[in-house]
Amino acid sequence: MPVPRPDPSHRPASLRDYAYDALRTAIVDGTLAPGEKLRDAELESWLGVSRTPIREAIARLEAAGLVRTERARQTVVAPLDERTALHAQAIAASLHELATREAVAQLTTADLAMMTAANDRFRQALAAQDVAAAIAADDDFHAVAVRASANELLPALLEQVTPTLRRLERARFSSLAGRASVADHDRIIRLCASGLAAEAGAAVRENWLTLGRMLATAADHDAH
Repeated sequence: MPVPRPDPSHRPASLRDYAYDALRTAIVDGTLAPGEKLRDAELESWLGVSRTPIREAIARLEAAGLVRTERARQTVVAPLDERTALHAQAIAASLHELATREAVAQLTTADLAMMTAANDRFRQALAAQDVAAAIAADDDFHAVAVRASANELLPALLEQVTPTLRRLERARFSSLAGRASVADHDRIIRLCASGLAAEAGAAVRENWLTLGRMLATAADHDAH
């Protein structure tokens, strides 16, 4: 397993969350490739934490479908699975639609400004072909409505499906084919600002369903 260099300047408040976040990021961005064996001793060396938070993180990653525990209790990074990612996408689209519908009446001017700023960062990342920055900005954009919805169940539910979706996006679309999302975001902001909860929710759902269209387009291209 390629062990990244630890960052000694980062002292996490929660070792369990720190281990989970670090491993999830490494799996989503491809640092830990599909089929990679996750050995406790190597993870302890990389993360600088004990086995207990690492095993707790592994359990969460397994629940999210990012790792698998095989015979003899060997843990490996799960393979990329387009069908699973599309199922995750459908769930994410519905959850974000719900969040937006509940959030619109609560959104403040500051919230809308945060969405606009996130979309500006998204636009700049696309222009620079910076996949990591584009995904981070897209997450920031949608996180505004999730927070404003004040639905305490949504973050945990989204955490179960979003990493799988983002992982496939990074693996399949490093060229960032989904440039139309910038315009989608602009439209969502306008609908939210106008107080049109149902319309904004529908627009968010449509925006989250782009991966299926991108996969279909890629398949057609490969076939020809």
